[in-house]
Amino acid sequence: MTVISELRMRAQPASASRPGWDASVNARLVLTFTATVLLLIGANLATPLYPLLQERLDLGPFAVTLAFSSYVLALMAGLVLYGHWSDHIGRRAAVVLAVLVGVAGVVVFGSAGSLGGLILGRALQGAAVALCTGASSAALRELLPRNPEWASRLTLLASSSGVAAGPVLGGLLGALPHPTRTPFLLLGAALVLVLVPLWALKARPALSPAPGSGAVRVLRPRRIGPVHDARTQFRRAASIGFLSFALFGFGLSLAPRYFSDLFGIDSLAGIGVLAALTLAASAAAQLLGRSHRNLLPWALCAMAAGIVLIAVAGALASLPLLVSASLLAGAGQGTAFRTAFNDVALAVEPARHAQVISTVYVVTYLGSALPVLGLGLVAGIIGLPSAVAWFAALIAAGCLAVAAGALLERRPRRP
Repeated sequence: MTVISELRMRAQPASASRPGWDASVNARLVLTFTATVLLLIGANLATPLYPLLQERLDLGPFAVTLAFSSYVLALMAGLVLYGHWSDHIGRRAAVVLAVLVGVAGVVVFGSAGSLGGLILGRALQGAAVALCTGASSAALRELLPRNPEWASRLTLLASSSGVAAGPVLGGLLGALPHPTRTPFLLLGAALVLVLVPLWALKARPALSPAPGSGAVRVLRPRRIGPVHDARTQFRRAASIGFLSFALFGFGLSLAPRYFSDLFGIDSLAGIGVLAALTLAASAAAQLLGRSHRNLLPWALCAMAAGIVLIAVAGALASLPLLVSASLLAGAGQGTAFRTAFNDVALAVEPARHAQVISTVYVVTYLGSALPVLGLGLVAGIIGLPSAVAWFAALIAAGCLAVAAGALLERRPRRP
């Protein structure tokens, strides 16, 4: 079955014969997880390479944040425009389209010779991640119907591990010839290798295929927003996601150059590892930590403390403090976001899962765009160290505000 034929899918019995590779549940889990991780690695592969790109293309700090944010803006637009498509065309079709667009994105970015090329490549990568975000989350949930918490955990693990591995791999592959091109070409080849079994995979019926003339209508952009019975969970998850990705956006755009200059780190691999510390701690917390609502306020407090200490480490030029603070911030973020994400995922009916989760990520990824662009602008006026201090204070205050709201919500109401 081709992707085009899936776009024309109508309601059919589950027993209807569909050509393709009838893979096991484990194989489908591995393919979905791998495609998501590779797309997110590609979106963050350039993190330790930005200093080289700045020199090669003569770019300033704001140009770097502009290139970084073009990915985020394209991703958010995609989540609104087609984040719900997999509910109607099938999970496999959406993931296949995402990988195809992802291949185009890494090739364009890797061969870019100007800021415009970087922006176009990043925008294509954002479109690919937008296609995959809701589809992969919903696919994992459908493949693990009796263990929805593990489905949510795998979704967040794929996201955080892909984002964390991107800078590290970018630094390691940057040691190869043509460091601003070779890593992206190699990743493009890896995506093609995953595309082959995905293309051959036997598709399952879409949850909500539209009959007749409604097939095109259901693919139109949807109004973003949660279902009514998940509104509280949605607001909490979106708020934590926004704050989390503001921190990640700083770590993946301006922080590598800032800390490499501050601590005299010349190694691309060292820069990549430093940028990935917070993300790696987040991934570890999501995989190994506990998910309990009582932990949420304290996890947010730990995230706030870590963010403040990151700024203090920069002011004191203390590398050990920076490492410790990054790990603390990441562990707090991972625990808080997983708890909030799991709550909203469990509160949403399966037929609208991709749409609602995509909406959560619209707000979440907005944190990687607006605060980071503002940081780039302010840094040009008052200097990057002072801008980082203000940035850390604002994000930490937001974490404490959400923590206070969670604590107040747990208090019993008076009759």
